Amino acid sequence: MAKAQKTFTCNACGASSSKWSGRCEACGEWNSIVEEVPLSSGPASKSLGGKRGSTIKLTDLSTEETPPPRTECGMGELDRVLGGGLVPGSAILVGGDPGIGKSTLLLQAAAKFAQSGLPTIYVSGEEASAQVRMRAQRLGLTDAPVRLAAETNLRDIMTTLDTERPALAIIDSIQTMWADHVDSAPGSVSQVRTAAHELTTFAKKRGISVVLVGHVTKDGQIAGPRVVEHMVDTVLYFEGERGHQFRILRAVKNRFGPADEIGVFEMTGKGLAEVLNPSALFLSDREDPAPGSVVFAGIEGTRPVLVEFQALVAPSSLSQPRRSVLGWDSGRLAMILAVLESRCGIPFAGLDVYLNVAGGMKISEPAADLAVAAALLSAREDAAIPKETVVFGEISLSGALRPVGQTENRLKEAQKLGFTAAIAPTRSKIGSGSGLKIQKMADLTGFVGEIFGAG
Repeated sequence: MAKAQKTFTCNACGASSSKWSGRCEACGEWNSIVEEVPLSSGPASKSLGGKRGSTIKLTDLSTEETPPPRTECGMGELDRVLGGGLVPGSAILVGGDPGIGKSTLLLQAAAKFAQSGLPTIYVSGEEASAQVRMRAQRLGLTDAPVRLAAETNLRDIMTTLDTERPALAIIDSIQTMWADHVDSAPGSVSQVRTAAHELTTFAKKRGISVVLVGHVTKDGQIAGPRVVEHMVDTVLYFEGERGHQFRILRAVKNRFGPADEIGVFEMTGKGLAEVLNPSALFLSDREDPAPGSVVFAGIEGTRPVLVEFQALVAPSSLSQPRRSVLGWDSGRLAMILAVLESRCGIPFAGLDVYLNVAGGMKISEPAADLAVAAALLSAREDAAIPKETVVFGEISLSGALRPVGQTENRLKEAQKLGFTAAIAPTRSKIGSGSGLKIQKMADLTGFVGEIFGAG
């Protein structure tokens, strides 16, 4: 086995040589030459070996840098989810179910950004240019200065972007792109990872913002390797139910703004329209007080949103009663049913339980626990909660009610929409000026006895 060759470097000027000497021949400094220690052991083909790189520049935490400039497109809901606008050189991944409206949203956004002065290129790998033009005609966007291409070859796309130097490039979709140096079919793990890495790196080097559209699996996750979501700066999910006109753009990762922020849109015949007050929209079809109907005051990102929980409890003829949930976590529903039975003595055995979030909204906040419990009890006891009352609070396994964050914002949103009362945990920070009648509860047993006269 060949012996590794030693390398000697001058500490003063950095010059390298193959042997040691007392004086550096490059700068003339005495006793400045030392032997270099290899970066790692092992063969050079399998490790870094003895070859050293250049020293990178280090800064401290107090270094002040100006925040990156942002460009707003004029769609307030999209700008909100992006954290205040588009950041140059950012990579954004947008996922959603087929036919939910991803291409419609991004074509509208491309037109808005182009009209605001940002050179924009839209590359479609799934549709022909004529199909995209037909959509633009239907949306009334034919006058927008967006340049269009239909291509899937990654090398050709990056060459075009390097030549044209747009400020924004939209790739629809990343699963259709293929790199000619990767021996696998488009949409495979290696092709998706390679295309995402190349486009993201290219965006950082050239200062071009890149938006990638991603397909989703049947579980609702973006298809392909998980590393793609780590590569990009922002991950957005476009959600919605086919039977509802509402669409939710949700940020699950954002390096330039708050995560879990949402933007609400309404699907119309002329594209996606912004919903400036989603709470009023989600509660617009609410009828008179009915058993099983409870309004929850929630927080999505930085925005308070009021939604309606609907529950139905019916006798079951099955040995294992059904537990059906839409828009909420089924595991958390099982926990609340167990707490009601164990701590409050209210059994749900032999009863089918159906829970739904009206309007197609998806709620993941633990603060909805008390609203769910109230809806279940209201449906079981056939007793309606007053129409002007909102409910929120987290339920622990002991049956105690725990306070939740941003209570004051929840109450202000409820008051704005005409609600006059609220049911909340005891230690909630109400603040002053909410204007609502607050009914505080310490535990679930007290809530059941106070509201439903049982427990």
